[in-house]
Amino acid sequence: MSLHGQGLRAWLWQRLTSVYLTLFVVAALITYAANAPLDYAGWRALVAHPAINVATAIFILALLFHAGVGMRDILVDYVHSLAWRFTILVGLLVFLLALGIWSMWILISVVAL
Repeated sequence: MSLHGQGLRAWLWQRLTSVYLTLFVVAALITYAANAPLDYAGWRALVAHPAINVATAIFILALLFHAGVGMRDILVDYVHSLAWRFTILVGLLVFLLALGIWSMWILISVVAL
C-alpha cells in the first residue's frame, strides 16, 4: 500500500484525528469530574488556562477536519453527479470554515477578557 493513494491518506487522517478527539474527551471528562467548576468564573478560568485553551483549539480544528474528511468521503462515494458533489462540497467547506472561525473567536474572547 502506498500513501500516495487518496483513500489511504483520508483513512490515515481520520484515524489520527479520531485518536486526538478520543484522548481529549477522556481527559476533559476526567478533569471535569475531578474538579468541575461550579460557577461562570470557574469555567472561564479553566478555559482561559493556556494549556486547556490550546488543547481545545486543537480539538476544534481536529473535529472540523475529521468531519470534513468524513463528509467528503461520503459525498465521493454516494453523490455521483459532479455538479451536485462540487456544490455540496463547497457548501460544506464554507460551513466548516465559518464554524471554525466562530469557535476560535469564542476561545480567543475567553482569553482576552
